[in-house]
Amino acid sequence: MSINRKGNLILFTGSSGVGKGTIIKELLDRDKNIRLSVSNTTREPREGEIDGVHYNFLTREQFNDVLKKDGYLEHAEFCGNLYGTPKKQVDKYPDILSIFILPPSMESLERRLRRRGTEDEETIRKRLAQAAEEISYKDRYKYNVVNGDLETAINEVLDILHKEDENLIK
Repeated sequence: MSINRKGNLILFTGSSGVGKGTIIKELLDRDKNIRLSVSNTTREPREGEIDGVHYNFLTREQFNDVLKKDGYLEHAEFCGNLYGTPKKQVDKYPDILSIFILPPSMESLERRLRRRGTEDEETIRKRLAQAAEEISYKDRYKYNVVNGDLETAINEVLDILHKEDENLIK
């Protein structure tokens, strides 16, 4: 997921279930200068998800049409579904502020995934294996935020954004 704030692209990465969506929703509610770049996906919407708000839900053919036109900033496939950030929604991306959201532990991540109740056992196992691999890349990001307590994680991200804004002004 990415957020475009005052013309600066902020890339939020983290495994499924770490709370990226919840943190981003809170940031959007608390700071009206933050805008969300909605990603495309070929997966089916989960209960309560709205097309164009949570994701742009596309057919595989629609997704591939954008891909053929070099229309994605980044894209990936997971569990047979495609995900990508459309370039057209992001007008400035060479200077990306990268934030990796981490779970407090793999055990807590597994509990979160199971509590969601949206995936079968095989998908949960795949997500946990993928999470272990993704977490190994955390040092490639400028900031790492552990989401053990939601309010603490939100405040830490807000502190990062304010600090980065101050650095841009200097």
